[in-house]
Amino acid sequence: MFTTLLCVQLFGQEKFPDGTPIPEWFRKNETVRIDALGKKYVLTDYRVLNDSTLLQTEKIQAVIDLAHQNGGGVVVVPKGTFLSGALFFKPQTHLYLEEGGVIKGSDDINNFPIQMTRMEGQTLKYFTALINADNLKGFTISGKGTINGNGLRYWKSFWLRRAVNPKCTNMDELRPRLVYISNCDNVQIEGVHLMNSPFWTTHLYKSNHVKLLNLRITSPEAPVKAPSTDGVDIDVCANVLIKNCYISVNDDAVALKGGKGPWADKDESNGGNYNIIIEDCNYGFCHSALTFGSESIYDRNIILRRCKVNEANRLLWLKMRPDTPQKYEYILVEDITGNANHFLYIKPWTQFFDLKDRKDIPLSYSDHLTMRNIDFECETFFNVSPSDQYVLTNFTFENLTIKARKGDYDAHFIKPFTCKNVKINK
Repeated sequence: MFTTLLCVQLFGQEKFPDGTPIPEWFRKNETVRIDALGKKYVLTDYRVLNDSTLLQTEKIQAVIDLAHQNGGGVVVVPKGTFLSGALFFKPQTHLYLEEGGVIKGSDDINNFPIQMTRMEGQTLKYFTALINADNLKGFTISGKGTINGNGLRYWKSFWLRRAVNPKCTNMDELRPRLVYISNCDNVQIEGVHLMNSPFWTTHLYKSNHVKLLNLRITSPEAPVKAPSTDGVDIDVCANVLIKNCYISVNDDAVALKGGKGPWADKDESNGGNYNIIIEDCNYGFCHSALTFGSESIYDRNIILRRCKVNEANRLLWLKMRPDTPQKYEYILVEDITGNANHFLYIKPWTQFFDLKDRKDIPLSYSDHLTMRNIDFECETFFNVSPSDQYVLTNFTFENLTIKARKGDYDAHFIKPFTCKNVKINK
């Protein structure tokens, strides 16, 4: 009894890096109870066939619409594989995937309508995702089943296009995302396996109070690389918790987005990310466990803690985009174990650089970054480049035990830069 009270008391005292209290919402993580969400609409009860080769988008959407028309409920995917194009969830509807139940995405882009949406820091017409939820309150995806993006055909097509045109962008190859949550509040995605997305896997845009719990998010690095299959992209959001997830993807595991371009901070469709906690997660291969950018303008109170990292390329990556005004501040990375090629990676990000009509290069900032209580192996400990395009201030390394092939670091251009009990190669 005393131990429980003490733990609650200690958690209640926890603060974000800028000193503001962490709300209790981040601690109250209850499993989705589908019995409390209304009537269950099992797909096979509504003439949807267990057939992985038969496209059934309209039939599945009709079940979602019926649940909505009847006041809400849970669309249940039973054991089996159901092939579909874009699906759109409505108010008071939810998705539950039973163990062995699979929604499999079509590998024909024609089955994903074009709408105004959000992609790579821009608001524009683009393809919808396999699972779409817009302007919903209290939306859930849960269960032990799988949402399979069936991305292999898209991936092969991308690499063929890149071979012909090395300058082709991610969006030049037409492909959908797996899950897109926009303008939503109080969302929980729990328990399911999100795999083989053609493009970004889980994209959150302008949403508040979102929990991703106990997920498995995967895409392959070989034999065919799954390009730009980010695990989670957080885009102009507040109060996001990613907890007890396994993420292994052929791009960034968790990336903070928000806008790009020389006037990105003037565009109302863009914005910052606030109060993001990623904790108790395991990482397999990824380009970075946590990335700021490459389309991001403002991020504050970002925590990565109590995670295990294995075979990542980078632990923390700040993409400093010289054609975009950026500020990344109050960042905490703590209680991490494992390995990556790079421990901290900060450099100018110049891919598809475009100042448009702006004459000067906007200055960017990163301030109040702390990395502490970390036992880690890496090739390069400190891969940080000075630049006249950004200013780095108030960095702290504390209680680090590092084994690195390149363990030296020169941080004279970061002021102040504080080191306490940093051990490199013993």
